[in-house]
Amino acid sequence: MSGGVQDSENDPYLWLEEVTGERALDFARAHNEVVMERFAASDRFDALQHRILDMLDTDTKIAFPGRRGQWLYNFWRDAAHPRGLWRRTTFAEYVKAEPEWDVLIDLDAVAAAEDENWVWGGAGVLRPDQSRALISLSRGGADAKVVREFDMRTREFIAPEEGGYFLPEAKSRISWIDIDSVYVGTDFGPGSLTGSGYPRIAKRWRRGTPLDTAETVFEGAVTDVSVSAGYDRTPGYERHYIAQATDFFHEEVFLLEADGSRTHLETPSDADESWYKEWLLVRLKSPWEVGGHSYPAGALIATNFAAFRAGGRDFEVLFEPDAHTSLHGYGWTENHLLLVTLEDVQTKLYVLTPGDEGWRTEPLAETPAMATTGIMNLDPLEGGDDYMLMTSGFTTPTTLLAGSVGAPVTEWKQEPEFFDATGIETEQFFARSDDGTSIPYFVIRHRDTRDAPAPTVMSGYGGFEVSRTPGYGGASGIGWLEQGGTYVMTNIRGGGEYGPQWHTSVQKENRHKVYEDFSSIARDLVARGITTADRLGAVGGSNGGLLMGVMLTRYPELFGAIVCQVPLLDMRRYHRLLAGASWVAEYGDPDIPEEWAYISRYSPYQRAAETGADATYPPILLTTSTRDDRVHPGHARKMAALLEAQGHRVWYHENIEGGHGGAADNKQSAFQAALIYEFFTQMLIEGRTTK
Repeated sequence: MSGGVQDSENDPYLWLEEVTGERALDFARAHNEVVMERFAASDRFDALQHRILDMLDTDTKIAFPGRRGQWLYNFWRDAAHPRGLWRRTTFAEYVKAEPEWDVLIDLDAVAAAEDENWVWGGAGVLRPDQSRALISLSRGGADAKVVREFDMRTREFIAPEEGGYFLPEAKSRISWIDIDSVYVGTDFGPGSLTGSGYPRIAKRWRRGTPLDTAETVFEGAVTDVSVSAGYDRTPGYERHYIAQATDFFHEEVFLLEADGSRTHLETPSDADESWYKEWLLVRLKSPWEVGGHSYPAGALIATNFAAFRAGGRDFEVLFEPDAHTSLHGYGWTENHLLLVTLEDVQTKLYVLTPGDEGWRTEPLAETPAMATTGIMNLDPLEGGDDYMLMTSGFTTPTTLLAGSVGAPVTEWKQEPEFFDATGIETEQFFARSDDGTSIPYFVIRHRDTRDAPAPTVMSGYGGFEVSRTPGYGGASGIGWLEQGGTYVMTNIRGGGEYGPQWHTSVQKENRHKVYEDFSSIARDLVARGITTADRLGAVGGSNGGLLMGVMLTRYPELFGAIVCQVPLLDMRRYHRLLAGASWVAEYGDPDIPEEWAYISRYSPYQRAAETGADATYPPILLTTSTRDDRVHPGHARKMAALLEAQGHRVWYHENIEGGHGGAADNKQSAFQAALIYEFFTQMLIEGRTTK
């Protein structure tokens, strides 16, 4: 068994990588039946699922808007519209208790008329008149989408034969230049995609012309992750540009000149660069020495764009990190730059104003502790200095506020409580990882459970500089906290909670530190008396699913149960499956012996094959989706088959649709959440760990 799995091509479960192969689907259906009978056939499960679904479908939740000038757009799902409505309204209407919405697209009606399993994928609205939109729809929730042009006045899709833009199913990139032209990258035919399955070629496509005659403006390499083109329509500062992602974390940016030539923007390829009017902003992810100055990783620096293009390298530091503080986000109003920072994973807001004497920094608004406050709906071209704030904590429902720089903030909307949070409190602790690094985590529990260990579920991700911050957890509150359970959110390295170095310090050969962080928190929870190992569960998805696989195979003694969602697990073949090649910069290349040497030390599928038959593993629930075209469902399928053959306690569920999120609509989301908490209830509270 071990030799076959290590050899990859002789893997005895390779047939489970055939996404829609009948034998593989029969495997999924058979295991689904077992899961349904064990976990989803009780009145308790039905009640839990219905409560979560009612929460997702309720009309009392906030219809979060996306601003486009005078319009506020919203995509809405409820019980009557499970696929959703795309709609818009005015500011005057939105602030009302029951605003009038102008429905643009009823996706349920479209799906029924076309007999397609459409899932909403987003809309690109043409500015400034907002008369047209490019609508992305996927079949079953996949990353690959169909793109169609929509007329906002007639409320109709424009057929290709009538001059409408249309792209068949692919992982496309498309954006407006003007009413009669777009930039597009898609599957143009053999050789037009990168090894990761994304566009390699960017073209300018004019209305009424065949796609295959579109003008090529840039070609990347097959080894790139993706290529895209775009247009900044800011009046007086119009710019065409190209972005060439050479790997997941490095991107070369070029400006397209009027004569068709390209000018390379000489900023670090791992930095985030952006521009607004005369300003160029660079957020650094590694130290940069330029113009006789040294700027640290995590800093945000600014300069005059025209001066930079002319060779000037005189930057002003707008933000500089310290041991406790990192930059979480930023965006422009018409006259100001707004910053969101994290101070030990809690948000603070600032407003920066450029002037003749340099930049002035002031607090923007108060932010509550143990909560996350984010800035949204900035529209510098048509929205003046207005902004919106969204704030929530683990037990505090989301509140939407609005303000303008220099004026007070006003509360607009607040969601109701979806679970009883009476007596439930949030605390922050720090664990010491194996190398001495202090790792923060949040504990959410009822005050009455402090005197004795309680059933606990801890979640983690730890990758791609994704920061995890406090937020209202309706499903975890209904399914776990109300039942007396404790919930833990970890901020392990690999994320961005303490800036880019929190991530870059654990890439590739240092990946093991991510897993040491998570396991150290598990031990710390026991040492503090918050829980015991047999009553501690862990859950994570995608890269967090890989984390769960490592916990199962390297640290099984620390956990009483594990839920592993849409995971990467076979790290010997991950780069050959779907979008996996784009993540080599994060994990390493298993085809390079030196890199496979460190990947193989934690790759869950290989470790289970080598030692799993003699190991004692906690019960595990593996879930995935057939329609996940980002992380291949073969990872979860093969792991389930291997563990089952070794005699371990494993349950496997595969949603036949749903994409990488695992669910295509609210009903499927409610089922997935209820399944997780029913599993943990049986394993950690009731002790029903046998098959």
